[in-house]
Amino acid sequence: MTHPTFLPNGFDLDLAARHAAGLLEALGIPCDSESTAETPRRMAKALAELTAGVHLDPARHLAVTFPPEGERPGVIAAVNVPFVALCEHHVLPFPGRATVAYLPKPGARIVGLSKLARIVQEYAARPQVQERLGRQVVEALVDHLQVDGAACLIRSQHACMTLRGARAHDAAMVTTHLAGSMGSDAAQRAEVLALMPTTLS
Repeated sequence: MTHPTFLPNGFDLDLAARHAAGLLEALGIPCDSESTAETPRRMAKALAELTAGVHLDPARHLAVTFPPEGERPGVIAAVNVPFVALCEHHVLPFPGRATVAYLPKPGARIVGLSKLARIVQEYAARPQVQERLGRQVVEALVDHLQVDGAACLIRSQHACMTLRGARAHDAAMVTTHLAGSMGSDAAQRAEVLALMPTTLS
């Protein structure tokens, strides 16, 4: 799994580092040793990398398509796609796994499997909430492909719940977003829900 690693155009690393240093100072965390002198800059660069998806349009990956294989290829899915997102409420990470699935309309063109992983990872590379992440992925599939149904199933662990607050160390959050026939057809719904990631490793 890779996040976009560029620093966005116009990103002022010096300014961001000064703000990071101010936050650390306010918390009583010194950055005056050889080991920590560059910590504010590293912190700013890390946050810029983890939120680089703000400056990207993940749906662009769905623009390149291939001819269909048969009149109806059946459900197409990328299972256990890893991602790391930052909770927009606490700016703490929630790593997880996603299953992205779609059912092309008869004769519709298809996308490369890696594109399904890329849209998850780039939407995740924003300040996020899990519920929105799943919805954004499904909406991208519905809006940019010819599909009868689409789904995004996510299992993740939120550091804001496991490391602080409730400290529910092994708790996982599961969300499902189903559109079209994957939500309305009982058999399809069962087929897709069976693909829910069951592990975070």
